[in-house]
Amino acid sequence: MSIISGYCDPNFLEIEDIFLKSIESNHETGASVAIEYQGKLIVDLFGGHTDAAKKNPWNENTLVNVFSVTKGVTAACVAMLIDQGKLDVNSKVSQYWPEYACNGKENTKVMDFLCHRSNNFAFRNGIPVDSWQNWDTFTKALAEQKPFGEPGSSQGYHALTFGWLVGEIVKRVDGRDVGTFFKEEIADPFNINFKIGLSDEDLVNCADMLMFDNDNTKSSFFSTIKYVPDFLLPRQIKNLKKSLIDEHFKLAFQKRRGDDKNNVNSIDWRKAQIPSANGHGTSAGLAKLYGILSTGCERNGYKLMSPETLRHSYQPHSTGPDSVLFGSDISFGIGFEIAGEEVPKGNFAPRFMGSMFGHAGIGGAVAFGDAKKEIGFSFLCNEMHPPKDLYKTVNLLIDSLYSKI
Repeated sequence: MSIISGYCDPNFLEIEDIFLKSIESNHETGASVAIEYQGKLIVDLFGGHTDAAKKNPWNENTLVNVFSVTKGVTAACVAMLIDQGKLDVNSKVSQYWPEYACNGKENTKVMDFLCHRSNNFAFRNGIPVDSWQNWDTFTKALAEQKPFGEPGSSQGYHALTFGWLVGEIVKRVDGRDVGTFFKEEIADPFNINFKIGLSDEDLVNCADMLMFDNDNTKSSFFSTIKYVPDFLLPRQIKNLKKSLIDEHFKLAFQKRRGDDKNNVNSIDWRKAQIPSANGHGTSAGLAKLYGILSTGCERNGYKLMSPETLRHSYQPHSTGPDSVLFGSDISFGIGFEIAGEEVPKGNFAPRFMGSMFGHAGIGGAVAFGDAKKEIGFSFLCNEMHPPKDLYKTVNLLIDSLYSKI
């Protein structure tokens, strides 16, 4: 049996070779890559295994947790609500969610949630110890607490809280939760295999996430930089130093008491709706979504939104420095991660460049669209690597693709 399966256009065989080698070398346990170009599926490959023991092969229906890639899917839902005239992202949150307007959060705007500028990027008393499926437990805690800074004053990546904050706005505006909205308005009409909140029937198709467990901020460089005077440091290192001292990364990526790294493989996590972090799907599904968005936002007579609304959603609305992501100048549109002024070097960050819009996930997954080049791209995997190699495979794939189009 071949180690990988699927289809690759003969003009893009280097992509197949990169993908094959990533699994043959055991760098990836299991993975998939799919690419739409100008409305045509040119790559749809999958292979490896869904489990650490390598007993269960990855197939075309394998679902995998994409972590923050989910935020890009949520952003597409938000863009539809904007296009429908149901949501004004420049309005105060209190217009839609009155209970949120307390403890210094009264002037928070919806855009602050979507651009990671609300300064409500973590739970002050730790992530509530409750079923992940009890939505109101998490939104109530965020609504009642004091933020970590003045809303709108700075960017700090809302790793987990984005899902409940933005998701509650969607519920208040539309009446449906994000998972249901996506299913009914996007997934079902276009036959896209992606879900936020799995059913019992979906669980059998899930790949296990093999998580890397390490606190990278304990390295000698990170420990030393805190004590270097600011006047000796360039701007970016100064921002890094401030981030390390404030420990916003540890807060935003805090672990829930009692959980271990395998919690993301629990049935409770998989069945919950966390529109920032627990979407599950296939690369073919996400490539189709971004392919549609990148070719006019309609297909087969069904239209998602106007291209102008989408275009506004992937313009830069916040560009850092990001107090959670070590002072980096990461850029965000309205919920979408977008390219910054500089293309990231190395593999600690995905190679977002040019007119890409989408999102990366902490497990190494990346999905994006590119309306100028009419691309829909997705790479998903189930093994999280150390930071220096986190996006190694996907960056090789992106470099290869963009060298040919």
